[in-house]
Amino acid sequence: MSFNIAIDGPSGVGKSTIAKKLARDLNFVYIDTGAMFRGLAVYFLENNLDIDDEIAICDAVEQARETIDYVDGEQHVFVNGVDVTDKLRTEAVSRAASVTSQYIPVRKKLLEMQREMAEIQDVIMDGRDIGTVVLPNAHLKIYMVARPEVQAQRRYDQLKESGKLADATFESILADIRERDYRDSHRENAPLRKADDAFEIDTSDFTIEEVLNKIKEHFERTRGESENA
Repeated sequence: MSFNIAIDGPSGVGKSTIAKKLARDLNFVYIDTGAMFRGLAVYFLENNLDIDDEIAICDAVEQARETIDYVDGEQHVFVNGVDVTDKLRTEAVSRAASVTSQYIPVRKKLLEMQREMAEIQDVIMDGRDIGTVVLPNAHLKIYMVARPEVQAQRRYDQLKESGKLADATFESILADIRERDYRDSHRENAPLRKADDAFEIDTSDFTIEEVLNKIKEHFERTRGESENA
């Protein structure tokens, strides 16, 4: 039987960084669901679609086939056979993913694939609704948060390091994060929220290793309870 770990929270709290390291340490498969939504967002933008036109987006998603594969040990996202990994982390794609992920056909298309992955292997998934919608029966659920200013600084540093900062400033990124987090937590379909049985961790003042150790403690305890059930 597979063991599933769900990690949720807004952007800039360290979900992907923690999930990747945890997957390596536990020998689990890491599935970045946010990257999957971003992959579709790249497809929509490159086809010059208006992301606010729900009908056009829902029609277009039927023509998109998304797959995940590992290249040199790193997860890559392919849409219709094209590797879009290097295009996933721009601010335009972030906003497009946040908007289009609200549309039910978009979420439904990815939901089925994500659940199929979790049924056959030990996985760690991170996103915004993994513990509440995608994997409601996950054995361990973690909800990560951070102060908005910390989220923005991490995002700013990430864009600067990758050379994708362009005209973005700390202030514009902070405003965008606040807008996106509000939109994600107030959307009607699968809103961002903490699952009732999730452990919450504020990562603002902790190192990556400290957060990892906290999650591993929860993992060992939860796995023990699962084996003894």
